[in-house]
Amino acid sequence: MSTSAIERVNGHVVEPRFDPVALAKAEAIRTDAEAKAKALRIEAEGKAEAARVLAAEEAEKQRIANERAAMRLEKEKADHAAHLAKKAAEAAKSAAEKEKAEQAAADHDAEETARAKEQQRTEKIWKWGARSIYAVGLIIAAPVQFMHFWDPARKFLIAAPALLEGLALVLAAGAAWAVAHRRDVAPYRIGIMISAVIAAVINLHGGITTPAIGFNAGLIGAIASLGGPIVLMAYEHGIAQQADGIPSRRERRAAARAKKQADAVREKARREKADAEHAALAAKQLSESRAKEEQKRRDADRQSGHDDVWKVADAMRSARGSQYVTEQIWAEAWYRVTGCKVVGITPQIEAQSRAAQARMKTATDLPIIGDYAQVESHRPAPAKRDPNAVDGRRFNGGTPPRRTPGDSQPPSPIARKQAALERTTSTAKTTRPRADHPTP
Repeated sequence: MSTSAIERVNGHVVEPRFDPVALAKAEAIRTDAEAKAKALRIEAEGKAEAARVLAAEEAEKQRIANERAAMRLEKEKADHAAHLAKKAAEAAKSAAEKEKAEQAAADHDAEETARAKEQQRTEKIWKWGARSIYAVGLIIAAPVQFMHFWDPARKFLIAAPALLEGLALVLAAGAAWAVAHRRDVAPYRIGIMISAVIAAVINLHGGITTPAIGFNAGLIGAIASLGGPIVLMAYEHGIAQQADGIPSRRERRAAARAKKQADAVREKARREKADAEHAALAAKQLSESRAKEEQKRRDADRQSGHDDVWKVADAMRSARGSQYVTEQIWAEAWYRVTGCKVVGITPQIEAQSRAAQARMKTATDLPIIGDYAQVESHRPAPAKRDPNAVDGRRFNGGTPPRRTPGDSQPPSPIARKQAALERTTSTAKTTRPRADHPTP
């Protein structure tokens, strides 16, 4: 039968009747659509709020990132400025050190140049002074010898002074040649001294025996004959030492002083090293003695407390050739005897530990019965007037608690409306008249 057309029954107009089930379905669809629309609206609002919050968070993160980048840039600028300042300071320091080194080198060169000039000047003075003394001595000694050897009957003796004085001069020249060619100069020096002594003796003898010469002239002639060659020989000796690299007495004293100081420094370092080695040896001996005492104490303690393990450990030590029962040997012996890899744990201790662990697990897993029971009524207790009053809630406790009507949450409005519609529909179906029995 249609629900949208007007019907007539026995000539009477009958009001159209609507299907309750269809109305309920329509209401449910409408309610569901409203709920979905509301849910979509709430979801859209949530997404919009989440997007806003996310955008705010991203903006904050970007701001923080920008601040960090700016701070990092400032730090890098500061570091770069500090680096440039450091490089400038190092460059200035290097330039100052270079300038100082150049100044020191220039001062050293100037000092060396001045020293070289002074050496050349003094060497020149010494050279020409020695030669001048030799020439003056020759001028003094030659006339004395001429007067001593003058004999009109033997005029050839006039050449004797030239022989005596010339012999020393030629030998002096030979000594200079030997120095220049790095040859032995001693024979030349001996010849010079012999010639000078002969000439001096002749001059002194002439002064004593010849009144025309006189003692004074003879004595000064002897001194001149000796002085000139001696001064010239001293000059050649210095030149020879310089050429041979022989240090002077002053240089030898300075070298001896420096060697003495170096020896003192080495001796001090040697004593300090010996003291350090002695201290290290003493510390090592003390450590070894303490280790031995500790090993003895440990061995005695283990032997007295664990004799069965000690016998196995001592046998393993002997078999391995070890001096002491090491910790590794003791751990292996303990495992061999007790079967436990942890030193100090025996089967009895392990059993006691397992039993204690089982008791603790049982105590922690069992429920608590009493005032602190974990299973309680899900309905809150009313406020007590007296703290010592008895809990008046019925059926409190139990496993699980006993439920009573009204404990559960009431149905939702949509469910109540749907239940009412279903009840209305079922009632209409039972009361609606049939077509073969029309209503009068």
